[in-house]
Amino acid sequence: MQDLDNPYLKGQVLLIDKPLEWSSFQVVNKLRWLIRKEYKIKKIKVGHAGTLDPLASGLLIICTGKETKNINTYQAQEKEYTGTITLGSTRPSYDMETEIDQTFPIDQLTDELIKETTAQFTGEIQQKPPIFSAIKKDGKRLYELARAGETTEIASRAVTIHEFEITRIELPEVDFRISCSKGTYIRSIAHDFGAALNNGGHLSALRRTAIGNYRVENAMSIEGFEELVKIDAGD
Repeated sequence: MQDLDNPYLKGQVLLIDKPLEWSSFQVVNKLRWLIRKEYKIKKIKVGHAGTLDPLASGLLIICTGKETKNINTYQAQEKEYTGTITLGSTRPSYDMETEIDQTFPIDQLTDELIKETTAQFTGEIQQKPPIFSAIKKDGKRLYELARAGETTEIASRAVTIHEFEITRIELPEVDFRISCSKGTYIRSIAHDFGAALNNGGHLSALRRTAIGNYRVENAMSIEGFEELVKIDAGD
């Protein structure tokens, strides 16, 4: 097939259900390699529209070829997540990447208090990103500073939480569904939610279920894409 007939060079929007423990960068690399291999081409632009942490699963929008110029449009859209906050303990990374550093009693936490506290996190809020994040400060990623044991002051930023719904409470676990603006750190919400309860909290599970009108139910696995690209290439 000539390059001009290659649908991935022309530009595709791919919905991928990212598995746990894969980085978004690894998914991009895998898809790029598959397209190059099946179409026998040397170069193709492939990028994702919004990072998912390795400890999160769910919807990753991948753009190829000429469609990569529209990545910012997809990144700007509203996101939806489901997941679990574990109350009664904190971790420096605000998620399962690091070990527990503080514990708190949870006997005093009631279902009513937990549900009422979501109101503090609805609308426009000020949020500090986690120290274990890819944001750059003085030319270094924050997670690089954190892993080196360095402390640094992080500026808060305005984000918008459109909906924050509690879907299950079985202490210490609290399941949720959140829809939010670009740039929202769900790990920070988990940490700050625990603090708002005069307790501690960290994110123990996360799945991105939607970006704008794109939903994870319509996404394919990496294995599914591998089969698709073979068919598209005429193997």
